[in-house]
Order: sequence, then C-alpha cells, then structure tokens
Amino acid sequence: MDLWNWLEYLAWALSALFGLYMIMDWLKTDSSYSEDVLTSSREGELEAMTEEHKG
Repeated sequence: MDLWNWLEYLAWALSALFGLYMIMDWLKTDSSYSEDVLTSSREGELEAMTEEHKG
C-alpha cells in the first residue's frame, strides 16, 4: 500500500472517532441539562431587557 491509502484509512478513523465524540457529548449534554435550558435563548432575553430599559 502506498501513502495515500494509509492517509485515507487515517482520515476514516479520525472521522469515526470524531463522530463518536459528538454522540457522547450530545448524550452527556442531554442528560445534564433540562429541555427548557437547552431551548432557551439567553441572548434574546438580554436583548429584551435592554429594550425595556430604553423605552
């Protein structure tokens, strides 16, 4: 096998590892925080507060 085949296998292995990491992080985040926290928008809340003070 030449260098390009080894690099291709390495790229597939790194891709699989990255995919597994993403799934593990997703499950950890999903179990650590409630759905309300994950779907809230703190930036939107902050913007609404500053608009109230201006008005």
